Amino acid sequence: MTSEILIGIDDAGRGPVIGPMCLAGVIIRKESEKELKENGIADSKLLSPKKRESLIEFIKSKSFGWKTQLITPNEIDTGFGEGLNLNQVEALVAANIINELTLRITEEQRKNLKIILDCPSINTSSWKSQLMNYVRDKKLASNIICEHKADFNHVVVGAASILAKVTRDAEIEKIKQKIGIDFGSGYSSDPKTINFLKEHANDTKLKGIFRESWSTWQEAAGKKFNFKDKEDKSKQARLL
Repeated sequence: MTSEILIGIDDAGRGPVIGPMCLAGVIIRKESEKELKENGIADSKLLSPKKRESLIEFIKSKSFGWKTQLITPNEIDTGFGEGLNLNQVEALVAANIINELTLRITEEQRKNLKIILDCPSINTSSWKSQLMNYVRDKKLASNIICEHKADFNHVVVGAASILAKVTRDAEIEKIKQKIGIDFGSGYSSDPKTINFLKEHANDTKLKGIFRESWSTWQEAAGKKFNFKDKEDKSKQARLL
């Protein structure tokens, strides 16, 4: 009997006002789960940066397919130029990862395939419908599971979360080195990030590193937006 094949997909960097978001996907065989757990693979939020980085090569060595995709601040702000909201953007990119990774398995393996995604929306069924708009093989719908806390509950999604987080963190370090300023984590809850925004939000030389649709940037940049926009952004922030 063909071994069950698992694909896990997760994101990193949904909420920051600075830098890209990253999605990652990992393919493993079901029997690899135990070894991954024994070697410390878990939800990236439970691991230190040093631990996450130390696990990357191990994850890749135990998988037979993986992919990361960065989403730039501009792509987030414009919804890939189509006005997609953040959940729709994530659905599109997650589908791209599914479309690519499923090319790496055989038809026989597809019969025993389970695709597990950490769902970014409070409505898992609605988000799965959005996802399926972009998945090429519609027959995969029955193989796809979208759930909350999947990165905590499934080791394969935990592996994807580590890959996404390390990739996103590396991009943040590249930005810091390029501009020569340490702006902290890039999250609105980080005082160092907020101080950086206050000084540099309107710096044209830094164009492209900020998510200008975020109310945090708009307030720092002195941009005007109406109360409804602010209310919508506040609601969005609570869902991130």
